[in-house]
Amino acid sequence: MATSFHRTTMRGGKRAAWLMTGASSLLAVALAMPAQAQTQTDLQNNVAPGTAAPQPAVPVTANETSAAQAGSPQDAATAQDVSQGNSVEAGDPDIVVVGLRGSLQRNLDLKRESSGVVDVISAEDIGKFPDSNVAASLQRLPGVSIQRSGSRGEPTGITVRGFGGDFNTTLYDGRRIATGTGNRQIDFSTVGVDFIGQLSVLKTPDVSLASSSIGATVNIAFPNPFDHPGFRAAATASASVQDRAGRVVPTGGLLISSTNADETFGVLADVIYTRRDTDTNRVYVSGWPGGNYAPCQLAGSSGTCTPTTNTQSAAYANPANRQNLPGWFPQQYGAEQQRVKDERVDARVSLQYHPSDDLMLTIDNNFSRQNITQNNYAFGVWFNQGDLRNVTLDANGTATDFTQANTPTDFTAALNKQILQTNQTGLNVKYDATENLTLEGDVAYAKSWLNPGDVIGSANGDIGYGNRLGNVLRFTVDGASNKAFPSISNFGPAGDGSRWADQSLIGSHVTVNQTQHNTDELVQFRGNATWKQDDLTLKAGGQYYQDTFNFRNQSTFVNNFWQAYAGYGAPSGGTSGISPLPAGLYQGSISLDNFIPGFNGSLPPSVFVFDPIAYQNFLTSQGNPSATQVPGFNYGNVNGFTGTFDEQVDPGSILRVRERTWSLYASANFKTEVGGLPLTINAGIRNETTNLVSTGQSRLPILLVTSTADRTLLSVPTDGGYTAVQPQTIRNSYSYLLPSMDAKLELTDNLILRIDASRTLTRPTLNLLNPALNVGSGQRIGALNASSGNANLKPYLADNFDLGAEWYYRRNSYLAVNFFLKNVSNFIVGGVTRQTINGVVDPTTGTLASFAVSQQVNGPDATVRGVELAWQQVFGDTGFGFQANATFVDTNRPYDDKDISQTGFAVTGLANSANFVGFYDKSGFQIRAALNWRDEYLQAFGQNQNTGSFGAEPTFVNQSFQVDLTSSFDVTKNFSVFGEALNLNKNKQSTHGRYSNQLLDVFDYGRRFTLGARYRF
Repeated sequence: MATSFHRTTMRGGKRAAWLMTGASSLLAVALAMPAQAQTQTDLQNNVAPGTAAPQPAVPVTANETSAAQAGSPQDAATAQDVSQGNSVEAGDPDIVVVGLRGSLQRNLDLKRESSGVVDVISAEDIGKFPDSNVAASLQRLPGVSIQRSGSRGEPTGITVRGFGGDFNTTLYDGRRIATGTGNRQIDFSTVGVDFIGQLSVLKTPDVSLASSSIGATVNIAFPNPFDHPGFRAAATASASVQDRAGRVVPTGGLLISSTNADETFGVLADVIYTRRDTDTNRVYVSGWPGGNYAPCQLAGSSGTCTPTTNTQSAAYANPANRQNLPGWFPQQYGAEQQRVKDERVDARVSLQYHPSDDLMLTIDNNFSRQNITQNNYAFGVWFNQGDLRNVTLDANGTATDFTQANTPTDFTAALNKQILQTNQTGLNVKYDATENLTLEGDVAYAKSWLNPGDVIGSANGDIGYGNRLGNVLRFTVDGASNKAFPSISNFGPAGDGSRWADQSLIGSHVTVNQTQHNTDELVQFRGNATWKQDDLTLKAGGQYYQDTFNFRNQSTFVNNFWQAYAGYGAPSGGTSGISPLPAGLYQGSISLDNFIPGFNGSLPPSVFVFDPIAYQNFLTSQGNPSATQVPGFNYGNVNGFTGTFDEQVDPGSILRVRERTWSLYASANFKTEVGGLPLTINAGIRNETTNLVSTGQSRLPILLVTSTADRTLLSVPTDGGYTAVQPQTIRNSYSYLLPSMDAKLELTDNLILRIDASRTLTRPTLNLLNPALNVGSGQRIGALNASSGNANLKPYLADNFDLGAEWYYRRNSYLAVNFFLKNVSNFIVGGVTRQTINGVVDPTTGTLASFAVSQQVNGPDATVRGVELAWQQVFGDTGFGFQANATFVDTNRPYDDKDISQTGFAVTGLANSANFVGFYDKSGFQIRAALNWRDEYLQAFGQNQNTGSFGAEPTFVNQSFQVDLTSSFDVTKNFSVFGEALNLNKNKQSTHGRYSNQLLDVFDYGRRFTLGARYRF
């Protein structure tokens, strides 16, 4: 069992005396002789098979500890002569197992002792976590895969057993954390990893912790002063560079921890500054909407072509004009370079008061602020299905070749900023009321802000040429999306490719500023009592959460200022727009030659580099169009513009959701024997009741008008174009009983059989709970859209079953297989339906406007099943070893690409995956190579442009394989240097639509190299 470091009352004569002496001498060894400790760890593999693993000092779930145990140093768990397992006599030397192999052994100890299915990653030492990112560490575990940010290449989220994002709950020291992103999941790139103590992934629930995750519960344990009593300090500094960006940027951190001489009070503080600069090349198709072609649009057709669905029109009399051939087309195509600066500050303060064995008080505060600044430089061309000619459709209905007349060309620059700030303060009290009874109370307050203050989330400048300079552009699909992007030809003004970037012909177009402001405020309380006696542990308690989410968007779409100077100017034949633009606005260009190495496809020559803020200032300098006549201003469509591109709050984006959840739980853990074999059973039950209040605002269009500045645009007039704003409030409540049972049977000293059954739930994402239907003011011809939330959504509900076996055949080595089955009901489906709204007429057709309305509804049930395989092997005293795992998943509801109904459904996130980590760790030198593979999978329903007639189009992520390398060397007992090389094989991230040749995105984010040093004492 875990031991107390200082005042805990001991029993057992010689053993008690050894434990007190051993724990005390451990601290001396840890502080004064770390070099010797490192050398001694080589003994850890010289253990005969069958030796029992040591007991961990701190359980995976922190609220299982008593007040006395909470004051015990974590190092005491391994303070033993590992060459003799647990059979240690008085006088034997005490050592601390550190380094990678020590960390791996501690992980196995925790996994083995847990009653449920748990995987753990521990720090190798204070200030030394195995990876530079939390999600990157987690992907080494069986059943866990990661999602990357395309623009940064950073791991931002995880998928566990096929369930990603909001299906997984992430806790800080057993507490939920607020997140202003609008989702329940956290962005793992916002978590400073340097001073994390432990990551635990609970694949079967602990009812006293949470049952609100169908995938897994991830508990991030941060350090406290009594984890390492006395004075401890750790400092880290590094520099990193991404090969394309070429800018060397710093990262640094400092941790200081100290306890007083009587070990009654301790304080810990740390701060970490992290910066990552990334230049990413991207080729994109914003969406592949489905619709119907007319026969006259197909290759080989001749004569006039007037595609129509209006049965009353004259054109409909000719069957060749009737749009009745289903197929897909690219909505918008382009390429861009994204230059990202990601800065993050993380800080923690923890105070602990341990006046007696019976009482431990902990007060802590965690702070994080991430500031992402991104400059984008791109070109884009827009397509309308009805304007396409000479269309070639493949067997699946994908347009693989076509032309479009009068295609405008846009060059864009954007300055995007996102600030995500989170702060959490908590108080935890543990009191040992009796020798057997421990009482615990925990309260925390957290708040998260997305874009606090006056920041503009995205400032955009759009220039180019169109109208009479538009060309008969040709678009061609060159292959599958994992190896090719589409090609365009006959580009340039009127098809003259040599004048692609002729500044004398380029004029002003749209100007979009928009900002998302969110706050998430979370209050939580937990209280429980734990009774421990011999082989029985009883626990009972309750939890309360109040989560209040506020959502607001503001933009120049709302007031129509976005098209104030649209039209491209005189060379394009526009009556609005300014051309030419001042030469001083252009700051150079980016070549698109060999833009995505290893991918087939051809692009135009280049994109411009220009400052969107300087561009907006130039337009503002033209004067106040409301006070004087300003040449180039779009008087036909914009009212109230006084010269500045001010954002206006969208009334329909305002949303407030308050969610209150009460939980009661009880569990029993007991050990017995069956047929002489040790059996551990943990049974629990949790009841959760949720009350929700969602308040939004609805406004509907009365009128749509065309734009004189852009033939592809439709807009809602700001003056009299909408109905009055109508507030709407919906209340919803539900209650569920969530049982759980874990059984662990020790067939031999080394072979464990596990059987687990549970019921868990996942609540709908907060930003899906808007009760109102809303139509944005910025619309496109043939691509009208609207959105509606659903505050009556029920949570996903899953019945889970696990059957596994683990063979610990020697120290630091094991084999495991785990079968799992999840029956999930109440799946939330993102449906898209075609609807008329408020009797609004489409001015381009003269008929009722047809909007693609997206809304979330509870859908059908599904079953997910799979198997996890894991193997860890350390080769004796050689220092060599490896970790390998693979996960295979399947479902009875796979995606059907032939289903073009508007209510298609499939389970998202399911992908086979495999990971291999080979390492060498001996005599202070460590090197580790990690190979991570994930098969293609359905990520989500919906695309950037999802305006088709066949419902929510899918987004698939292509197969990926990445190789990372890390190494470190202990120069002295306190000082080490380290290096890291990420994405050595230059893996690219790509996605596609319904079919594999419908490329959506390909990101090339290159390699990153880091060199740094750590100092600890």
